Amino acid sequence: MSTVAPTVTVVVPGSHLMAELLGPRDEYLRRVEESFADVSVSVRGNEIQCNGPRAHQVGKLFEEMVLLLQRGERLDQSVMDRSIVMVRAEQRPSSVLTDDILKGSRGRMVRPKTAGQKRYVDAIRENTVTFGIGPAGTGKSWLAVAMAVQALHARQVQRIVLTRPAVEAGERLGFLPGDLMAKIDPYLRPLYDALYDMVDAEAAQKLVERQTIEVAPLAFMRGRTLNNSFIILDEAQNTTPEQMKMFLTRIGFGSKVVVTGDISQIDVPDGRSGLLGLEKKLGGIDSLSFVYLDGSDVVRHKIVADIVAAYERAGTEPTARKPRRV
Repeated sequence: MSTVAPTVTVVVPGSHLMAELLGPRDEYLRRVEESFADVSVSVRGNEIQCNGPRAHQVGKLFEEMVLLLQRGERLDQSVMDRSIVMVRAEQRPSSVLTDDILKGSRGRMVRPKTAGQKRYVDAIRENTVTFGIGPAGTGKSWLAVAMAVQALHARQVQRIVLTRPAVEAGERLGFLPGDLMAKIDPYLRPLYDALYDMVDAEAAQKLVERQTIEVAPLAFMRGRTLNNSFIILDEAQNTTPEQMKMFLTRIGFGSKVVVTGDISQIDVPDGRSGLLGLEKKLGGIDSLSFVYLDGSDVVRHKIVADIVAAYERAGTEPTARKPRRV
């Protein structure tokens, strides 16, 4: 007995929205057709008709894109590609791509760009301690710094503390020129880069001079109690278990902590990473969350996502033993 393929019709409210929805020379429409080869899409006036086994997904995709346009968002190829991935996973791009965190130093709004990043941002909002674990390019550090600056602006905290371990990844720290701070500066540079994306360089420098923002290696955290602070530990895979315990016991009243790491890039001797197996130890603690990001959350050049996916398929890591997922 033959079955009739479902048909879904989407009515777009306004010809101006229709033009933006289809893209220049209909390139967004063609991208949708390529991604859903078993669905035929026809456009007549302000109606889009979808026919085929996954017509409901294509219809939902166009509906979500209309919502984005109505909220003042601009569509481009990367937004379309991410939205297609989200709709296939039964997620709503309109709730992910419009979650404003703050306006960055270049005037652009900082937002999550994938469903995984949205889960990460929500976890930071809702928990005292959040672990963001995933490969390079998933926005772990960048979004954490954005959330920290937003909390400072909202006066939810009095200062930001950015820290990471100064672990030698194939280079000798002692051979670098300068005094101690000059030697460790290259290890802290990625945190400064993320900070300058959120706050212009002059304002950031003033905040650093007033110690409202502190950027320091992890060793400088020993013996301190950090109250009313937003604390970010970056590159946590390169802590030892002892350093991780030391760091987590620095948390004071009114503070929020984000720990980021990539377990495929462990550089500590013998692979003794303080991040491995940590969820098994801490998973039952209230207001503490682990968020795992993967290749689908990479927002750098597409080739980065392809490289991450290739390593995931191969099941081998270039710098560490294969971790046990807990």
